[in-house]
This record gives sequence, C-alpha cells and structure tokens, in this order.
Amino acid sequence: MNAQPALLLLEEDSVAYLLAADYPAFGLCADTADAWVTSASAMIEAHCRRPTLMSASYTERLRFGRGPQVVRLSYAPLVSVDSMKARYECRREAEGNCGFVQEVATTFGLPGAWIEVDVTTLDVCLPLGELRLTESVFAPRFSEAEVTYTAGVASVPDAVKVACAQIVRNAQATPALNVKTNKMSGLEMDYFSDSLLDAQVRALLRPYVAERVA
Repeated sequence: MNAQPALLLLEEDSVAYLLAADYPAFGLCADTADAWVTSASAMIEAHCRRPTLMSASYTERLRFGRGPQVVRLSYAPLVSVDSMKARYECRREAEGNCGFVQEVATTFGLPGAWIEVDVTTLDVCLPLGELRLTESVFAPRFSEAEVTYTAGVASVPDAVKVACAQIVRNAQATPALNVKTNKMSGLEMDYFSDSLLDAQVRALLRPYVAERVA
C-alpha cells in the first residue's frame, strides 16, 4: 500500500493538516466539508505565527545580548542551520569591553563589519533552537547575526491533527458558524478564534508557536 502524503493541498496556497481519510480516526464525520479543515488549518498557522508548520526555510536577523554569544531562533523544531553571517560590534556597542580587544578590532578595521560564519563551528542545540558562537577572550564580539535555517516538521504530528479536528468540532458546535456551512470561510472562523482555539488546542500547539515574529 502506498503511503499517504503528509498533507493535502485543498486550494492554492492552502494547506490542510488532516487528510479526508483521517477524519473518522480523529473524531470527524467522513462527510465533513473540506472547507472546515482548511479554515481550521489556517487558524493553526495564524495562532503559531508562521506560514506553515511543515519544513520550510527562514532567514532571521537576531541581536546578541551582553552575555554569552547565544541566539534563539523563532521557529521550531529546528532541522538545520544552513548559513550565517555576523556583524562585529561598533565602537559605541563595545563600550565596557576589554580595551585590548577594542584596540585590535579598530586596528584591523573590524567594527561594524559583517563576516560569514562557518556553521560547522557553531554549537547548535536542535531541541531548543539555540546557536552559540565559539568565543575567545582575544576576539571582538558580535552584536547581531543573520541566520538562514530550516525548521518545521516532515509530516503532520498527531498532536496537530488532534488540534485541527478539535477546532473543527468547536466550530461545528458554534451556532453562528453552522447557519451556512457551504459558505464557510477562514475569515468567519477567525472572528470566533477565542472560542474555537480552546485551552486544549493551545496546549497541543504550544511547541510550534513562534517565539517572536521575524
């Protein structure tokens, strides 16, 4: 038997996190209109503040704090870090750093310059989506980085399918949304998002919510 695809494209640029064949297994009637699931899937992406939960490429510019040279990426789960460049601190940003380090940076014209970083030298924590730069007491610090990386899931997790089905059931139990199911739209469902995305749904989606909007 051929394996089913990880997701189903119902409309152009619309992704559903449940296949029609999955409906009964996740508590939906087999004849549930696909528009319910499409709208629920769009709400999931809006709640998670990301274009898709599936594996995709992202580019973010992130600032380093005053402590360890560590940044946390917005989207999870992290699959790979594909490229990175970082900018050395400018003189005003380096105030309080070792005078020798500032002197070296100034001598070689480094302040404010961007360089490519070899991603194989990074300490990457995939579960946390964190990147740590190798540091040296004699090396100038970086103030920010631009990271291109891949994050997302290869196939739809059961937790997301359960959340999608629950949103549909919540919508079907809302009288205002059941007047004309043949005219269901993402806009109408979004109007009722506070009641449709209940505590259970939010808990199921928590691992996929972006920590910041890129």
